[in-house]
Amino acid sequence: MNRRASEARDPAYAKVLPKDAATLIIVDRKGRSPKVLMGRRHMGHRFMPGVFVFPGGRIEAGDRSMSVAGTLHPRAEQSLMARVPRPSAQRCRALALAAIRETYEETGILLGTKDYGPPERAPDGTWAAFRERGVLPDLETLQVVARAITPPRQVRRFDTRFFAIDRTAIADEIEGAVGPESELVETTWVTLERAKALDVLPITKVILEELEARIANGFAHELPVPFYYQKRGRFVREEL
Repeated sequence: MNRRASEARDPAYAKVLPKDAATLIIVDRKGRSPKVLMGRRHMGHRFMPGVFVFPGGRIEAGDRSMSVAGTLHPRAEQSLMARVPRPSAQRCRALALAAIRETYEETGILLGTKDYGPPERAPDGTWAAFRERGVLPDLETLQVVARAITPPRQVRRFDTRFFAIDRTAIADEIEGAVGPESELVETTWVTLERAKALDVLPITKVILEELEARIANGFAHELPVPFYYQKRGRFVREEL
C-alpha cells in the first residue's frame, strides 16, 4: 500500500495506531477524458518526498466548528460511520471539512459556494480566508469514494477517507500556496491514465482505478465505497 513507508517498517512501530485523515480529489469531468488535480510533495519532506499526492491531512480543532452550507449526503455519512469504534455525525463533518481546509492550505483553492454570503462562524487561522473571500464550504457536493488504512509496523499510520468533488465546486483561488518552498512544489491537472503513471504510492494508483470505475458508472453518491486494510499480512478490499 505504501511503497516508501514500507522501507520504515520495524517491530518497534508495532503499536503505532492509525490517525484519522482526510484527502480530497478534485475531478474535472468536462472533457472526454476526466482529469484530477495532483500535487508533488517537496523533496525535503521526510515523509513521502517528491511523491504526487492528493491534498489532505488530519483534523484540526477549527474543523469541528466551521460553518457550512448543506449537510453530507446520507450515503457519504453512512460510509464514514461504518467500521469505526465511536461513529458520530460530528466526526464525519470534521473529516469532510479537514479535506476542504487542507486543500486550501496546500493549493490555494477554496471549495464551496458564495451564494449565501460569508460563513457566520469561521475559526481563526486557515478558515479566516473563507470568511474574507465569502466562501461557505458546501458538504452536499462531497462524495466519499474510498477508505484506506496504512499497514502495521510503520512509523506513521493513517486511517484515510478519500473524498471527491467536481471541479465546478471551486468558488475561489488564492495564488502563492504552491511553490518551491511550499508543501506542494507544483500542482497539475492530469488524466486518470497519466496520473497513474506519475510517481505515486501504490494505494494512490488503486484509488485512481476506483475513481475511474466510479466516473464510468455515473459518479453517484450511491456507488460502493471500497475499504482497504491489511489483515494477517494480506491486503483486504471490503465495501462500506
